Amino acid sequence: MADSNSLRALAAGDLPFVLKIWNEVVDEGGSFPFMDHFSEKQLADELSKPGTYNAVYTAAGQILGFYTLHPNIPGRCSSGANATYLVDAAHRGRHIGEALVLDSIRMAGKLGYRYMLFNGVVDSNIHARHLYARCGFTEIGVIPEGFQVRDGSYKDMHILYLSLTDGKKPAP
Repeated sequence: MADSNSLRALAAGDLPFVLKIWNEVVDEGGSFPFMDHFSEKQLADELSKPGTYNAVYTAAGQILGFYTLHPNIPGRCSSGANATYLVDAAHRGRHIGEALVLDSIRMAGKLGYRYMLFNGVVDSNIHARHLYARCGFTEIGVIPEGFQVRDGSYKDMHILYLSLTDGKKPAP
């Protein structure tokens, strides 16, 4: 039987489904920097910035996860990519995040990025931190109490780096 799971580029009709996941993660308040819900137009604007590539993970025709890949910093620093990964809460723990991360690494290399840099992985986001380590990211710094979680307290943010030019392949 064929596997019905797939990763593909975001299509215009996907936006309402991605918006649901996006705002769900905003509401959780523990890993995503935004504090307010986005409208469909705000999300469309965010995802259409120059140099951005967006993909969705689907299973049985349903969008279960999403990533957006874009330059970390524009201009002379645009050789580095940053990415955001979101998985529908009801489908976490099924390695969807891993599929998204690995695909984004491949896509970043294909698009000519030289490295990936995550500016603020929240300390309490243990599953993401372990996933990024398995995929070859190295911690290069910590911003003490740089992220305000939903309850108003602050957590450390980890800065993670992955070279796309050193010949190493990400972990499967």
